[in-house]
Amino acid sequence: MQTMTIEAHLPRSTRREWRIVGGVVGFIGLAGIVAGLLPAPAAPVVIRNEIRIARAAQDVFAFVTTPGNWPRWHPSSLAVSGATDHPLQVGEQVTEHFRVAGRRGRTVWTVTERTAPLHWKIVGAGQEGGHAWIAYTLTEQAGVTRFEREMRYRMPNLLAAMLDPILTRDKIAGESALAVERLKQVLEHDSGGREFGSTDVDDGSTMQSAERPIS
Repeated sequence: MQTMTIEAHLPRSTRREWRIVGGVVGFIGLAGIVAGLLPAPAAPVVIRNEIRIARAAQDVFAFVTTPGNWPRWHPSSLAVSGATDHPLQVGEQVTEHFRVAGRRGRTVWTVTERTAPLHWKIVGAGQEGGHAWIAYTLTEQAGVTRFEREMRYRMPNLLAAMLDPILTRDKIAGESALAVERLKQVLEHDSGGREFGSTDVDDGSTMQSAERPIS
């Protein structure tokens, strides 16, 4: 009633402007709600990083496929639980607690591909419905390993996908770039990485895969 009284004393042009603004705000709010209910685009966002590490491929492979080491080199990885103390085989799972672009969450990763010491892939599903795929590819030449990390992710809904280029994508890319730099530092210079063994790596003669689509 008070609002109606105030509006009645406003000039007609001002009342019309208020109604227009209110309509626009209402439309934006409704659009946000609808976008939050619609699925994200099927095509995932892709982030690739590459670095050369002065270690044998089998050493790098054993280190990066052992989840217990992730918090040591990836800035987004806070803690891991489950199968964490050995290079994971296809079908094994690990739970990771992370902070990505300032947001905390938890993901269960499942190994879907493994060709030691050349290739390894995991698939994860987030608590809010997003999905991610991470693949490592290693190539060794003259004792130096080229380590390639590719991450693909899909937001949980259309609204998150629309906000991603504005709020999160650059931060995620920056964290990924820092991760491979830290990996190089740990494996080339830190004593922990230098002492890490490679006895758990197989000869890579066969390709293991349990790839399955995620909807």
